[in-house]
Amino acid sequence: MTLSVSHPIYAMLSHPGRVRHGNEDACAASPESGAFVVCDGMGGAAAGEVASQLAVETFIAAVSSAEPVSVSAKSSQARLNAAVQAANHAVFQKSRQDPKLAGMGTTLVALLHVPAATAATSAVDPESAGITIRPTPPTLWLANVGDSRCYLYRNRELAQLTEDHSLVEEQVRAGQITADEAARSPMRNLITRAVGSQSSADADIRGLRVRPGDLYLLASDGLNRELTDAEIATILADVPSPATEPDLAAACGTLIAAANQHGGRDNITVLLLAFPAGPDRRKLHSS
Repeated sequence: MTLSVSHPIYAMLSHPGRVRHGNEDACAASPESGAFVVCDGMGGAAAGEVASQLAVETFIAAVSSAEPVSVSAKSSQARLNAAVQAANHAVFQKSRQDPKLAGMGTTLVALLHVPAATAATSAVDPESAGITIRPTPPTLWLANVGDSRCYLYRNRELAQLTEDHSLVEEQVRAGQITADEAARSPMRNLITRAVGSQSSADADIRGLRVRPGDLYLLASDGLNRELTDAEIATILADVPSPATEPDLAAACGTLIAAANQHGGRDNITVLLLAFPAGPDRRKLHSS
C-alpha cells in the first residue's frame, strides 16, 4: 500500500524569555478549520500583547466562519487573505479607539490546511491509456506579515519558507549589509510591514504541496534571534517519524529551552505542524 498525506497534528508553546517580564507573543490553532497562527505584538505598555492576542483571535474566527465551498487555489487564497485583513482591521480599529494603544501592531505568520476533495483523489489507473494526470494542487497555504517565520523540515533539511519584512532584510537583499551584520544591527527590530499599523495589510501568500512526513514550524523572532537554522534543524531531527502530538510538544519545549539557554532576550513562540503518512485513498478506492 502506498502512502498519502493525512490530517495534520500540532503542538504550540509560548514563553516570555529570560529578559522581558511580559509576553507580547500569541498563538492559536483551530484544527477543525485547518488554521494555525503565530503573532508577535509591538507597541508601548501592554499594546503589543493586546495587538497579538486580538489578531490571533480574529484570524481564527474569520477562518472558522468562512468555510470554503470549494478547494480551488483561488478560493483558498482569498479565504486566507480575508482572515489576515480581518485581523488587521480589528487591530487597526482598536488602536484608533484607545489612545493608550495608538500605534500598536503585530507580525503574523499562519498556515491554512485545505484538504483535497475526495473526488479529486478518486481511483484512476495512471497507466491506463488516455488518462491525464494533473499536478497535485496545493493543500496548505502560508501567509506572513512582518518577521515571524515559517520553516519546513523535510528529508532532514530545514528551509525558511517566508521572507522577513524587515529593514535589515531589505538591506541584505540590496547588498548593503551581510546577513551576519544584519543579525548584529541595532535596527534589526524594525519591520517594514505589520498587521494593524495601516488600514490594510500587505501579506505574502503562497500555496504549498505537502508530502508525508513534512514538519512545519511557525515561530516568532525570539527563536531565530537566539538559534541558527542549523541549531533548529538539529532539534527537529530528533522528532520521531511518524510523530505524535506528545513528540511535537516535547520538541516545542526543547526549542524554547534552547533559545532561553542562548540568552532568551525576547519572547519566544513556536508552533509545530506535522503531516504523518496515511493510506492512499486512490489505492483504497481501487481495491
